[in-house]
Amino acid sequence: MEFTASVNKLAQPLVQELLNNADKLRLHLHTLDNGCTLIDAGINAPGGLEAGRIITEICLGGMGTVSLSHSNYTDNWPLTVNVYSTNPVLACLGSQYAGWSLSHEKYYALGSGPARAMATKTKDGVSQPVEELYKELAYQDSHEQTVLVIENDKLPPVEIVEKIAAACGLAPAQLTIIVTPTSSLAGCVQVVGRVLEVAMHKAHALHFPLENIIDGSGSAPVCPPHPNFVGAMGRTNDAILFAGLVHLFVKGGDDAAEQLANQLPSSTSKDYGKPFAKIFKEYQYDFFKIDAMLFSPASVIVTAVDSGKSFRAGRLDNELLNLSFGA
Repeated sequence: MEFTASVNKLAQPLVQELLNNADKLRLHLHTLDNGCTLIDAGINAPGGLEAGRIITEICLGGMGTVSLSHSNYTDNWPLTVNVYSTNPVLACLGSQYAGWSLSHEKYYALGSGPARAMATKTKDGVSQPVEELYKELAYQDSHEQTVLVIENDKLPPVEIVEKIAAACGLAPAQLTIIVTPTSSLAGCVQVVGRVLEVAMHKAHALHFPLENIIDGSGSAPVCPPHPNFVGAMGRTNDAILFAGLVHLFVKGGDDAAEQLANQLPSSTSKDYGKPFAKIFKEYQYDFFKIDAMLFSPASVIVTAVDSGKSFRAGRLDNELLNLSFGA
């Protein structure tokens, strides 16, 4: 794989759109003493669906198109987030994936978005990416501005801000951090907007050659927000697990495409069959005890572009979706 596009450069016009239209989008802006800009998209600010849509495109490093529409493919939940990327490996794994673990004292969060591709650490005197994934992608970005999206119900402490800026080799004034609580409307959209990303991540976990994935799209219903963190996390995950639909276009043989289609759906997991919040509780709220293969869309189509054949697997589950969403 060879990536030359800068996800940070492509995302900056979208960041500027949030800053220029903060009042319209019902966002709160904070400038710290060190110059970093924090965007509150749902903690003390109302935020909303449109803010979530733009933030999802920022998470994708400006390499994806996100829209909201109404659809009748579920029984009771018509509002749908649609995601498309012509470079899903870089957009989803190289930017959107929430792979940067950040902590300071009692504050813990996962970071996603373009700043991940700039973050480095020094080990044994050698600079290397913060995340091992970037070694496999053979990608490291650079730009004079960067942005990170954090899913949390509190703004990050200054220590986290300075850690992010330092890892990216920038001054804090060159950094923007967007915070979207899972329980907010913007948070619902940006998490459900990971429907294509979870398929890409599972394809990677299944050792499907990433260089053979050439295009992709996905959709899932926007869940109603839940005031409780576990409830909100459960609903956003269930939107994808029970009703996410992804279409991947791949190179290579038909057998590999068919095998990928059969292995991708969430229903292949041993933990499938209950709302995510219930599974989480049964595992004593230990995220890492949950089967990693669960995190995937409900239904997939894999098209082998060399032969023109398509393979479909999985299914939408309206009953479980309604149970999760509180119908």
